[in-house]
Amino acid sequence: MGKAKIRASARIAGKNAADFSREASFIARGFVQIAGVDEAGRGPLAGPVSAAAVILDPDRIPDGLADSKTLSEARRAALFEQICATATVSVAFASARTIDRINIRQASLDAMARAVCGLSVAADFALVDGRDIPGGLSIGAQAVIGGDGKSLSIAAASVVAKVMRDRLMMRCETRYSGYGFSGHKGYGTQVHRDAITRLGPCALHRMTFAPLKTC
Repeated sequence: MGKAKIRASARIAGKNAADFSREASFIARGFVQIAGVDEAGRGPLAGPVSAAAVILDPDRIPDGLADSKTLSEARRAALFEQICATATVSVAFASARTIDRINIRQASLDAMARAVCGLSVAADFALVDGRDIPGGLSIGAQAVIGGDGKSLSIAAASVVAKVMRDRLMMRCETRYSGYGFSGHKGYGTQVHRDAITRLGPCALHRMTFAPLKTC
């Protein structure tokens, strides 16, 4: 790819929004395949944490790509389809049992590392949302605090991780009926807390999270 195309890609999101400038700087230094990495689902009382790694094609970055938390469900779904059609994508999960065993921080980092390792095209460098770099990576990486609002690759990973986790939790509604997983996706809403009081915890619940650890 020519330098002019890389510079254009860096400006694609406009001022004060996630852009491609970090990726472009590493590409200019010879790191061709730059993976954005993010997770979804650290806070819920139930379900896995999901992580995604995404290598965007600089020539086919979806318009309107942004941090998944700022997007509507419909917009996330549309961007998810575009990302999967134009980018290299990998997703990994860590179950509630794993979260209980090794803690949510370590489970999230482990899922991130597995997502990067699962890419069908090997990444040369990773941009990781947050303060920590997952252990076990065989490539260089940079932690980017608030990265889903700064890097388009991390923003893409945030969308993929969120959509994949939400869809999994919606499917869990059939097996674990009565908890309302299709609505709250495992987060600690009053509806969810009331269901736990009424039904008790199920296999999806994180028993080290309050108030479940008192059950």
